[in-house]
Amino acid sequence: MQLIFIRHGDPDYVNDTLTEKGRREAQLLANIIDKYGIDEIYQSPLGRAKDTAAYCVEKLGLPVTTLDWLQEFPGQVNANVSEDVRKAFATELEINPETGEYKNRIMWDMLPSYYGSHPELFDVNEWKKSPLFDGGNALEVYEHVIECFDKFLADNGYVRDGLTYKVENGNDKTIAFFCHYGITSVLLSRLWNVSPFVPLQVTALAPTSVTVVASEERQKGIGIFRTLRAGDISHLIIGDEEPSFSARFCEKYENEDERH
Repeated sequence: MQLIFIRHGDPDYVNDTLTEKGRREAQLLANIIDKYGIDEIYQSPLGRAKDTAAYCVEKLGLPVTTLDWLQEFPGQVNANVSEDVRKAFATELEINPETGEYKNRIMWDMLPSYYGSHPELFDVNEWKKSPLFDGGNALEVYEHVIECFDKFLADNGYVRDGLTYKVENGNDKTIAFFCHYGITSVLLSRLWNVSPFVPLQVTALAPTSVTVVASEERQKGIGIFRTLRAGDISHLIIGDEEPSFSARFCEKYENEDERH
C-alpha cells in the first residue's frame, strides 16, 4: 500500500483558499497526477486543501472523502504559562488586544536557540514532557490525530503493533491525502517512529509537494512504512513555476526580504 501526502497550493490563509500562484501550482500537479496510480482520495476539510484537491479530482474522476483529522494540526501552545515557553517563539508572539494576553499558537517553528537547548524535543518519548505543552491542548490533539490515523491504517489492513504493523490485509492500493504541512509531519512521525518535532523542525514541504510512503512486508505479517520521496516538486520544475517560500525561513539572517 502506498500513502501519498500532498500539501495544498500556495495559501491565502486569510480567506482559506489559494493564491493565483497556488492555483497554477495545483493545475501543474493535476497535469501529472495520473502518473501516481491513485485509487482513493481523502482531503482536509479546510478550503485551501479542498481547492487543491479539486484540480486532481477533476482530472482523475474519483470520489473524494473529507476527513476532519486531516485538517492542519490544530494543537495549540499557550505562551502565557511561562517565560520558558515564550522563549521558544519570541519573535512571533502576538498579543490579544481584548485580553492583553498572548494568543495561542501552533507548536512548531520554534527558534533554534530554544530547541538547541531542549534536546528532549527530538526524543521519541521525552518530547511529550516538554514545558511547551503546559496549559495548551497540543498533546491532547496529537493523541486524537494519531488514534484516527492508526484506525485508518487498521481499516486498510495494517494494525499498529509497537513499532511495526500487523499486516492483516496486505494490499497494493494507492491512497492520496490532500492536506497540510503540519499534519503531514505529525503523521510521518508516527510512521517513522520519531518525535513529531523531527519533521516539523527539519523539513519544509513546499506547497503542492508530494510525499510518498510505501508499506514493506519483508516478513509475513510484519509491516513497516518506508518513505520513497519527500516534498517532490518535479511538477513545478517541469512547469517552470518557482516553488513557494511558504513553510521556509531565511537562508541567512541578512536576507531581509525573507521570513525570520
